Amino acid sequence: MGAWLRQLPNAISAIRIVLVAPIGLALAHQHWPTAIGLILVATASDGVDGFLAKHFAWQTKLGALLDPAADKLLVATVFVTLALQGGVPLWLMAVAVGRDLLLVTGAIAYRLRFGPLRVRPSVISKLNTLCQLGFVLCVVVRREFGWPPSWAETALGALTLVTTTVSGIDYVLTYGRAAGQAARAEAVR
Repeated sequence: MGAWLRQLPNAISAIRIVLVAPIGLALAHQHWPTAIGLILVATASDGVDGFLAKHFAWQTKLGALLDPAADKLLVATVFVTLALQGGVPLWLMAVAVGRDLLLVTGAIAYRLRFGPLRVRPSVISKLNTLCQLGFVLCVVVRREFGWPPSWAETALGALTLVTTTVSGIDYVLTYGRAAGQAARAEAVR
C-alpha cells in the first residue's frame, strides 16, 4: 500500500476539524437538518479514522494531535452554541468544555515540564465522546422533529454528565500518576 494511505486517518480528522465551522453556523442559524447531517458525518468520521489507524497500524504523531483536537473543537463548538440558545444547560456545557480545557492545560503543562506525553484514550473517554455526541444529536433532532421524548434527552444529558465527570477524573488520576513518576525519576538523576 502506498505511504499516502497511512495519512488517510489524518485527512479524515482534518476534515472533521474543517466541519466544525459549518456545524457551528448551522446550529447558530438553527438549520437543524444541516446540523444533524454534519454532526452525523463528523461522528462517523471519528469512528472511521480511529478504525483505520488501529486496524492498519496507520497511527502517526500528527494523528495523535489531530484526532483529539477535532473531538475537543467539535464538542466545545456544539455545546457552547446550543447552550447560548438554551438547548443545553449552561452547567452541562461548563462541565463538558471545562473537562476538555483541564485536559489540554494538563497536557501542555506536562509537555513543558517533562516532555512528550503518550496519551491513550481510555474506554470511559471513548464512551464519553459517544455520549456527548449522542446527547447533542438528540437535542438537535428534538428541535427539528419533536422526537425523541424529553425524557430521552434528559437521560442522555445525565449520562453525558456522568461519563464526562468520570473520564475527567480518570485522566487526572492517570496522568497525575505519570507526572509523579516522571518527577521522581527526574529527582533521582
